[in-house]
Amino acid sequence: MAPAILFYDIVLAVHVMAVVVAFGVTFAYPVIETQIKRLQPRALPTWHTVAAKVDGKLVTPAAALALFAGVYMASDRELFDRIWVQVPFAALIIIFGAVGSFLTPQSRKLAELAARDVAASPGDGAVTWSAEYEALSKRVAAVGAVMGGLILLSIFLMVAKPGGY
Repeated sequence: MAPAILFYDIVLAVHVMAVVVAFGVTFAYPVIETQIKRLQPRALPTWHTVAAKVDGKLVTPAAALALFAGVYMASDRELFDRIWVQVPFAALIIIFGAVGSFLTPQSRKLAELAARDVAASPGDGAVTWSAEYEALSKRVAAVGAVMGGLILLSIFLMVAKPGGY
């Protein structure tokens, strides 16, 4: 009698859960930042600090788990030659690089710049963001959007499996 559930299926579930945990929150980042900037601009330094912490303590470990589970599944079924495995694998490596070398350090820098701009603003008045803050914020948003696109492309490819198994 065949087992009711295969180890591969457990790994697949772990892989999907890890992707949701790692990347689901990142799609909310632009909405959260926009609302904080509009409603509580003085809290923006805290937001950027929190985003950097979430990247390091949630996104990266969960993405690593997704990677390990994905490698196991591709190895188990000999799928490394499939485009729907290769592209997401490459995308995940790019995302790891972008998070570690750009997004997390720049979130920390945004926290510093935002704190400086808040401190330079009148105590109860509007906060004026420096050109440096605005430029860096736009760069981080652009890179984040590209990473989001890579995530969505990867999900599409893994679900649609062009070329089949």
